[in-house]
Amino acid sequence: MIGDNVGISNSTIVSSCRVVISDNVLIGGGCRIWDTNFHSLIPLEREFCNEKHIKSKCVLIKKNSFIGGGSIILPGVIIGKNSVIGAGSVVRGVIPDNQIWAGNPAVKIRDVN
Repeated sequence: MIGDNVGISNSTIVSSCRVVISDNVLIGGGCRIWDTNFHSLIPLEREFCNEKHIKSKCVLIKKNSFIGGGSIILPGVIIGKNSVIGAGSVVRGVIPDNQIWAGNPAVKIRDVN
């Protein structure tokens, strides 16, 4: 689900569970948002194309967030309201409201003023 007034530049969203992008979110160029691991971690399932154990977990990007270009948003991520993700970051877990995170893996830089 994509909310109102959302800007997405040349990015990829893959959803096998659910990706929610709330109102007024900006997503920079070349971002990748995935709610799935795409393939099983069990080697025999991958080998015989019988993948039953593919993990997926919903993604939620809350209102007024900004995701810098080239970032990767992994399954299960929640990005809080008004939060900023620095360009090229790999995000996993929960980003609280009103914080700036960046890096690989993304870590807190500071609060939004």
